[in-house]
Amino acid sequence: MNHTAVPTRQTPSTSARIGNRRKIAVPGRLTWRDAGGALRFVSVVTRDVSEVDAFVECQVPASIPLYRLVHFQIERPSRDMRELPAVLRSGKVLSAVYRVGPYKSASGTPQGYALRLLVEPIRAATSPEVAGPVAIAN
Repeated sequence: MNHTAVPTRQTPSTSARIGNRRKIAVPGRLTWRDAGGALRFVSVVTRDVSEVDAFVECQVPASIPLYRLVHFQIERPSRDMRELPAVLRSGKVLSAVYRVGPYKSASGTPQGYALRLLVEPIRAATSPEVAGPVAIAN
């Protein structure tokens, strides 16, 4: 009998997160273009945020497809909160819907969306001696 190890499947609650999540409830807005090119928007409230992602809940029923690019911004009066990541205090952030929350039975629309903030990752500053020589083309 041949025994092979079966990899265990990590659930979202046990898998490592990219950023440190903070539970913050502040109003925001999502804007996107639908398949026909029409501009759409919806008011949202954040449930939790990090430097690279956020989960938002829609205030009214909205249907945004998975992997849709959206612009996410926190409403102006809430942008000065110290708990918010710096990227969300600056204004609109291009984001991608990477997970759709559970659906509401009453409306048939998702309860919320997980957004990946498409921002340049913060890199540790390195000195030129550590980084190594730079190649120059003729």
